[in-house]
Amino acid sequence: MFRDIISINFLVYTLNIYLCRMKILSLKLDDEIFNETEEITGKLHLARNRYINEAVHIYNRVNKRRLLKDQLTKESAMTSKDSMEILHEFEKLLDEN
Repeated sequence: MFRDIISINFLVYTLNIYLCRMKILSLKLDDEIFNETEEITGKLHLARNRYINEAVHIYNRVNKRRLLKDQLTKESAMTSKDSMEILHEFEKLLDEN
């Protein structure tokens, strides 16, 4: 099954190259990170480029969530006072009935 996933990833990678949907960039890695990457990609039989693409994709998802959390926290703080005022108004209406 894992080899099937690798084969599918390689196919997607090949299609991306064929369709010119990839950008070329220069990447400098610390020696330790590079060596670890080489070891892992060798064991996974995965191209280094594909491995780095997947890593950046995952890191982008993590950071998008972090940014969304920060935005929601900020917006929640901005509206909390108004929300409390509205809640108190509703409580007054309920108490009157």
